[in-house]
Amino acid sequence: MKKIMVKMMFVALVTFMPVSAMAGVSVHINIPFPPPIIFPGLPHLVVIPQTDVYVVPDIAEEIFFYAGWWWRPWNGRWYRSRNYDRGWSFYHNAPHFYQGVPRNWRDHYRNSQWQGHRWQHKRIPYHEIQRNWQGWRNDRYWERQRWGVQGLQQKKAPVQRRTEVRRPQPKPNPQSRKAPVQNDRRPYQGMNRR
Repeated sequence: MKKIMVKMMFVALVTFMPVSAMAGVSVHINIPFPPPIIFPGLPHLVVIPQTDVYVVPDIAEEIFFYAGWWWRPWNGRWYRSRNYDRGWSFYHNAPHFYQGVPRNWRDHYRNSQWQGHRWQHKRIPYHEIQRNWQGWRNDRYWERQRWGVQGLQQKKAPVQRRTEVRRPQPKPNPQSRKAPVQNDRRPYQGMNRR
């Protein structure tokens, strides 16, 4: 009887040992990607006044273009892509530009009003944005155009104070000091005096 029990324990050990040895820990976080948005054609965008942020105003979803990236919130998360219609990847936080975007920008767009002023927004085709956004930002094009808002005062740029950079003077090395040269202003009289 003891031999049968030992053999059964041995068979059980051999049978279950590889399974438990192969068990591992696997952590998989599944972050779903947003569904594609079907555009009837290439999107037209509008620049949001007082920003360098462009938005696609004529669709229900919020899609922004900023600094060469397309951005979109979906299910409480942010995604970005180099393309407006594909290639979305998860972005860990809300992008910094989003803080400057008023939550009611669509109301302003529909009413053609911005801060109580008439907003003549310009619908910009996709290819113009792709070609010009960087130059427009560098040249402050929309700021000079006042974003199409009549009577909008330009924000004053913060005054940058010029600070003088002082380079530290090298400290003299006491071992490399030479005897000071004396400036004797008497006329040279030569070595041989008679």
